[in-house]
Amino acid sequence: MLTTLAALTPVILVIASGYLLARIGLITGEQWRGVEKLAFYALFPAVLFRTISQADFSSFPTLDLGLALLVAILVMAGILLLLQPVIERIWGIAATRFTSIFQGTLRWNVMIALAIADNILGDTGLALMAVAMVFMILPLNIMSIIVLSRYASGPAPSAAKVLKDLYSNPFIISIAAGIVFNISGLTLPFVINDTLEIFSRAALPIGIICVGAGLDLSSLRRPGPALTMGTFLRPVLMPFLGFGFAMLFGVSGPAMVVVIIACSVPCASNSYLLAKQLGGDAKLMAEIITLQTLAATVTIPIALLIFT
Repeated sequence: MLTTLAALTPVILVIASGYLLARIGLITGEQWRGVEKLAFYALFPAVLFRTISQADFSSFPTLDLGLALLVAILVMAGILLLLQPVIERIWGIAATRFTSIFQGTLRWNVMIALAIADNILGDTGLALMAVAMVFMILPLNIMSIIVLSRYASGPAPSAAKVLKDLYSNPFIISIAAGIVFNISGLTLPFVINDTLEIFSRAALPIGIICVGAGLDLSSLRRPGPALTMGTFLRPVLMPFLGFGFAMLFGVSGPAMVVVIIACSVPCASNSYLLAKQLGGDAKLMAEIITLQTLAATVTIPIALLIFT
């Protein structure tokens, strides 16, 4: 427990630092958008490409890890969709607001997950987390877009738009490029490798500083059923599902730690943008992201203590 807390505390403090930097106005709103773009389009893709291109996936339970996470998110999505009419009837949560609960329960903050995996497991954690991303990013993006198109009031995107969003995603591009390079058997020239390593060292702190800067505590209101459900379904249920399917597929050791991290980190901050673009309840989504990130300082250590 103490080892886990020691690894998580720096990540939590850097998130808090990002929040404070944003509140004192050292960097303004538009400047933060530029920093976020730098992390999203350059720094994190460098981490992913370098990690995947050099990883020895034959030494990892790659398929078992990926399938455990994939089945977990598909089962959770199925449960939520089956319960949507019940949720609306009993708690009066409109379909538009349900889309924020759906995203808040299923999507995950890759930046926080990578930072925690790196702190706890080092390069092995980064490589295993990259495997998790390969199996999770694509289906989660597709499911979120489909659910928003079905239940929200915004116009449904065309198939071409969905495909464009997916193949232009820098995380997906860097993962695909890393896989191709890895399969090719080539080795990165040391100059390129060292350059990417410098990018990688910058990515994790900048990424989680941006997470903190994006928190809006003023958006929180008195918790109602939708906010409570959207905040706590993920940290309470997803680690159980992830652990259960990881056990079923024979996942253990560092790979199990990565499964629990991927299932317990707060939801992705760009869920807000997707909700806004596709007619979801963006305000509720912002509240879920903020409250879930705050709660994660407690729920992540508990999940790791129970399941690893």
